[in-house]
Amino acid sequence: MFFRQMQPFCGVASMALQPVTSANNAPHAVQIIPVVLNGRALEPNRRIPLNLDWVEGVRVNTSAVERRAATHVARRTVKKETQAAWLLRAIACMDLTTLSGDDSADRVRRLCAKARSPLQRHIVEGLGIEDLHLTVGAVCVYHAFVETAVKALEGSGIPVAAVSAGFPAGLNPLEQRVEEIHRSVEAGAQEIDIVITRAHVFNGEWQALYDEVAAFKEACGPNAHLKAILGTGDLMTLRNVARASWVAMMAGADFIKTSTGKESVNATLPVSLVMVRAIRDYAERTGSAVGFKPAGGIRTARQATDWLALMKDELGRPWLEPSLFRFGASGMLGDIERQLEHHLTGHYSATYRHPIA
Repeated sequence: MFFRQMQPFCGVASMALQPVTSANNAPHAVQIIPVVLNGRALEPNRRIPLNLDWVEGVRVNTSAVERRAATHVARRTVKKETQAAWLLRAIACMDLTTLSGDDSADRVRRLCAKARSPLQRHIVEGLGIEDLHLTVGAVCVYHAFVETAVKALEGSGIPVAAVSAGFPAGLNPLEQRVEEIHRSVEAGAQEIDIVITRAHVFNGEWQALYDEVAAFKEACGPNAHLKAILGTGDLMTLRNVARASWVAMMAGADFIKTSTGKESVNATLPVSLVMVRAIRDYAERTGSAVGFKPAGGIRTARQATDWLALMKDELGRPWLEPSLFRFGASGMLGDIERQLEHHLTGHYSATYRHPIA
């Protein structure tokens, strides 16, 4: 399978940043790269029959997962040009998000302006990355603001993601949740973030969970991607997280996502490790690639590099592209801007100088 890929923003140890150019030297052209895992080319994920043997066979060694997550953070530090490269990559993989009860059309328009130009001009010029036309991966909003975001992002190539299907609880009747997805897609959303019914996981109702996610994927139609939010902070055990991941992938989810950002516990490295390894095992069994989105509680540039390194270590280079990896975060962008400005000037600026919306 081939995904559309933007040129990597910089080499590991060099800030000589250059855009891809097409045959006619047009900047920011799209490069096509294969998605390969362990030497095997992968296809986009499609629904397959529910295999309960796979689900029931899932086992998770919790203490081993926690040790691996702890050593992952401790063993790697990136500095200077390398850090700048990773942080630019994090911006490209970011779903810039506003999901507050006091959201307004004006706030969404400001968020979309930030999505188009995520870094202040002096930082872009200082890094010499003007020709990269750096943007975020997507803008994520409630259904009510999809049309506003689509209009504000017109011509940018940035997709709009809508949280649908009774977000964040996911407890509305199934028919209402499916209809909301239809309306979001009709309004112009290219990505749909849904939340599963967590009770299906608690009760071991794997067929019901499969049918639910499959119905949501069907409602997305052929042109919108589905991100399945597991609500991992509510699932109680890592085994539940792994089993829910497998069912969502078999039902056709394009991405699996940790959290709504509304739970008391959101994205953590142990949970992410379990989900990422489920993606790896699923790809090895089926030949299908599924993306991953950690969301909630990721607020710093250091956390961004931790998660990017996890993807690189566990799944490889293709999962550093926005086609297969996203951050559900907004506050993190301000800290990334501060770190990049520090890289250029040697001084940290005040947080208020880097507003998001």
